[in-house]
Amino acid sequence: MDLAQLARVPLAALPTPVEELPRLSRELGGPRLLVKRDDQTGLATGGNKTRKLEFLIADALAHSADMIITAGAAQSNHCRQTAAAAARVGLACSLVLGGEPPPTPTGNLLLDQLLGAQIHWAGPYRRGERLEEIADQARAAGHRPYLIPYGGSNALGAVGYVAAMLELNQQLPQLRVDRIVFASSSGGTQAGLVVGARAVGYAGQIVGIRIDKGEAGDEPYPVHLARLANNTAERVHVKGSFTPDEFVVNEGYLGGGYGVVGELEREAIYLAARLEGLVLDPVYTGRAMGGLIDMIRRGIISPRETVLFWHTGGMPALFAYVNFLA
Repeated sequence: MDLAQLARVPLAALPTPVEELPRLSRELGGPRLLVKRDDQTGLATGGNKTRKLEFLIADALAHSADMIITAGAAQSNHCRQTAAAAARVGLACSLVLGGEPPPTPTGNLLLDQLLGAQIHWAGPYRRGERLEEIADQARAAGHRPYLIPYGGSNALGAVGYVAAMLELNQQLPQLRVDRIVFASSSGGTQAGLVVGARAVGYAGQIVGIRIDKGEAGDEPYPVHLARLANNTAERVHVKGSFTPDEFVVNEGYLGGGYGVVGELEREAIYLAARLEGLVLDPVYTGRAMGGLIDMIRRGIISPRETVLFWHTGGMPALFAYVNFLA
């Protein structure tokens, strides 16, 4: 495997720590729980997208771009970190967000504005439709835009999580981790981890807790993950191909849909905060931790296992969900 041949802009505070969660583990009657703190990558409060952006922003600069354009939900963690990365390297940033502007910007949206991003609202349209429209307008105005897909989840972005798996392998060289559990949405994190796992010889299970159902007409998620993993592996010269059945995706915790906080997320957020001082977000890590807790209680995960929860960040969104959590 070869990562050194890819351009990379240092944006994240790495390596992020791995910590024990002993009080939560005792509360649940085992297993041994660890957390990988990618909420501490540092860029505009951190999160997993910063790892992807190290490679994506480097590619934008290599192509002489003067503007970054990407899209996401109104409380998109990816958009907030992209705006921060663009500010860090001196590029303009345009964000295409779903829906209509709220009366008061809070959470990630407030940070987007503070970071200088220009916000475009998609209204009733799919964000992808407006993404190309905004890019065409930027080109007509003389800009050289670089488009980043939802979540930074293309092959180049996913390389960030190939590198992250190498980092984890160096941090825990003697410790057997039976499962890695995390929130999975646009796919780049899961695809990168699976490619990295093959590269380092990790034999445990990599479990993505599905956060949303995706857009209507999308291909099956494991098919998407396999294609993305194969493209990523080609980038970093990891041998062999990946098939959909190699990806473990739990779709049992979708609840009321994307961004809808239910009792599962609410309990997970309170337990992590009050037992470990660990702050989860209402959309991604709250749902993923809720799924992990449920799998432990149902005996799907044995008390004898060692499980690592990969915290992908998202804390600013809490402030936009105060009515659902307070």
